[in-house]
Amino acid sequence: MKYAKLLLLIFALAALPAAGAETRDPEDYFFNLNSGDFKAEAADAKSAGKKALLVMFEQDGCPGCLYMKQNVLNRVEVQNFYRQRFLNFSVNTFGSVPIRDFSGRDLTEKSYAQSAGIRGTPTFLFYDLSGAEVARIVGPVKSAEDFMLLGEFVASGAYKTRKFAEYLQSQRKKAACRTWPPFTGTGSINGSLLIDA
Repeated sequence: MKYAKLLLLIFALAALPAAGAETRDPEDYFFNLNSGDFKAEAADAKSAGKKALLVMFEQDGCPGCLYMKQNVLNRVEVQNFYRQRFLNFSVNTFGSVPIRDFSGRDLTEKSYAQSAGIRGTPTFLFYDLSGAEVARIVGPVKSAEDFMLLGEFVASGAYKTRKFAEYLQSQRKKAACRTWPPFTGTGSINGSLLIDA
């Protein structure tokens, strides 16, 4: 019992947003109002200078969806980053709300999710402004930083030449190099003189 309480405390603390991170309700500040017509939304996105549309497929009771809303999509820096580059929408995979897809077909949220091949939630689909799918991520993204890298992956066009996992790994390596100063060839470590070779 003692270990169960400790584990519960650890999970509760892990679910808290990063210390000092400002948060807001993602329903109001991350997701855009959905007119129900994705073709029209794409035209609006293009005229507003956006890079793509993001659709988050979710369902009630989905733990990964809840994690994303409580730990990633609620972060002000994530909201600002995504709102500058994308129009962001939520689709309930069991919903009955009418949707017109990019080809003009009238569907419900549920039939749209089925036609998109959604098998698990959350699923994040990015569509270019012509309605073509350019990136798909199934499952929650671990951190706000990784989710912002996902957005940069799409906004920069990196999706055209590699997979997100490759992009993420290369960006993490770059970040690691920036945090460790490069060797300059002079100075000392533990009293040993370093000399340029």
